[in-house]
Parts: sequence; C-alpha cells; structure tokens
Amino acid sequence: MEPFGTHTPRIALVTGAGRGLGRALALRLSEKGLTVGALGRKAADLENLADEAAGGRILPLVADVADTESLANAFETLDRLAGPVDTLINNAAVYPHRDFLDEKPESFMATVKINLGGIVAASSLALERMVPRGTGRIINVATFAGNAPTHLASAYSVSKGAALILTQAMVRDLGDRFPGIVISDWIPGALKTEMGLPDGIDPGEAARWGAALALWHDPTLNGALFVEQEEWLPAPSFKRRIFNKLTGQGAKPRRITV
Repeated sequence: MEPFGTHTPRIALVTGAGRGLGRALALRLSEKGLTVGALGRKAADLENLADEAAGGRILPLVADVADTESLANAFETLDRLAGPVDTLINNAAVYPHRDFLDEKPESFMATVKINLGGIVAASSLALERMVPRGTGRIINVATFAGNAPTHLASAYSVSKGAALILTQAMVRDLGDRFPGIVISDWIPGALKTEMGLPDGIDPGEAARWGAALALWHDPTLNGALFVEQEEWLPAPSFKRRIFNKLTGQGAKPRRITV
C-alpha cells in the first residue's frame, strides 16, 4: 500500500456509527491509532461505543446527517476536540421497506435526504477541511441496489444508486486539481445487521476491510469501487476483450490487505 502522502491520518469521522457496520468501523479505526468522531442520532449508542474504545479515541457526535446545521456543529466539535478530519467514511443510511404505492413524496425524499443528502453534506464539510491541506480520504459505503432494485426498496435503491454517481462526479471535479484527496466507493456485502441478513458477513470482519481501504491512500484509487475485499472492474468492451486475449494484457483487480 502507498503511504498517506506526507500526512499521517489522525482524525476520522464515521457517520451512522451507533450500530452495525458504522460502530465496527469506528472501533477498528480507533484500534489503528486514529481519533474517531463517531456520528449518529442516539447518544446512548455512541456513549457505549466510546466507553468500549481504549484511550478515549472515540468521540461521540450526536447529529443527523439529514440536518445540515447539526452536522456542521458536529464537525466543528470534532475540530475543537481533536482537529480537522482527514478521513471520512459516509456510512449512514436507512432502508425503509415500502411498496412504491405506499410511498409518499415526503417519505421518499426523506430517505433520499439521508442516503444521498447525507453524503453530500458530510463530504462538503470534510472537503472544506481537506482542500486547504490538499490531502484526505473519503469512502462512500455503497450497494448495487441502484443497478438491480429489490422489492419494497424504491427510495433506498434510487438514493444509493445516485450516491455511486455522486462519487464519480466528485472525482471528475476534484481529481485533477486535488489528487491527494482520494475518494472511493466500497460495497461491504450483505451484513449480519438490522438492515442486512441473519446469515450475513459479520460487521467486525467487514470493518477490517473498510478501515484498511480508508487508510489506503493512493491517487489511483480515486473513483475505484471495491466489493468486500476486492476491486470491482467494469466489464471491458468486446474489442478490449479480444485485445487483452491477444496481448495477454488486461487490468487485474486489486485486493484490500488487512
């Protein structure tokens, strides 16, 4: 893995850190020596998380990613207590199970405001702190729901699919000017959480991959998508497949080392 430029990552912020994957990610990053702002809506969950971490490395930040004012206040609190964030994991999301006929415009957009708007707001606040230094790392926790929506998940699928496009748009705008600010997507897989499956991947195991990816600072990761532990590469065109076969060339997916 490439080093984190001339800056050692010190301050991380994880959204949706009260439970499940976000909680496991916050713990894993704190074990790696980072001070972690654990952001969520329930103070009790965040305080229990902070108590579990050694050395006071987890700072509870009560905020709703859909509330830009409370989110900005949380970033300012982290600034004051630890310093400006250099590693952001946008993990917060909701997954309401509703038939589209049961959705109202208000309920649909409430999901979008969290799953997509939360990434926009948190990333914007993080970039305000990263751009002056020219370095940083943003991981957007993603899914393939936008490619293949499931039943009773229209708002979730639309919002998460748009979040993948957002990552590419951010990279297109920032990549040339700020190559030291590396933005990637990560799909952790089906997890054993409230939003996941009873026989899914243990969040603690997935967090090992997610934290390692967040600490992997390499400009060639800008816009990359990882699924669980391996990079996902789009299918090459027919001509490219023929060329690769004739020349023995072709991109090989990278793996997250933990």
